[in-house]
Amino acid sequence: MIRLIEAEKTYDNGTHALNGVSFTVNDGEFVFLVGPSGSGKSTLLRILAGVYRPDSGRVLINGQAPFENEQVKRSTVFISDYPYLAPTATVRRLARLYRSVYPGWSEDYFARMEKLFPISFDARLGKMSKGMQRQAAILLGLSTQPRCILFDEIFDGLDPVVRELVKKLLVDFVAENGASVMIASHN
Repeated sequence: MIRLIEAEKTYDNGTHALNGVSFTVNDGEFVFLVGPSGSGKSTLLRILAGVYRPDSGRVLINGQAPFENEQVKRSTVFISDYPYLAPTATVRRLARLYRSVYPGWSEDYFARMEKLFPISFDARLGKMSKGMQRQAAILLGLSTQPRCILFDEIFDGLDPVVRELVKKLLVDFVAENGASVMIASHN
């Protein structure tokens, strides 16, 4: 469950990114944040992921504050609008890293993803297109079996066929696991 209570965030330049935001996303629910660039969508997701601390208010993921909380971060996947994946790494090498960090990692799910996604799991990520890198981030993230999924502009760069595949995977994942999902987009 995701819960915000009067969350606020102001940047050093005086920009109010969030001003008293309150809402709840229950287990098994999807929430789509739609708004123009600069409206605070990415800031909100970064606060939920524990990257930023809110200036005031409360932010809870499954009853705990996410900022500097390893337990929450191990059950949350956040894919930013500009995901960073080491350019010399491969999907398979990153899978080994994720396996060691995320206790919920599922080899079975990862094997299923290898059959579904049209990318090479042995190619260097730096040689892949933006859409292929995003596919790698999605399949690795979902293989961690998160309870909370935070995706920022996740469909950006995906071709229509893969976009539909990702939508179906998310619906199926939530139906099977009861995760809370937030997806931000300016479209």
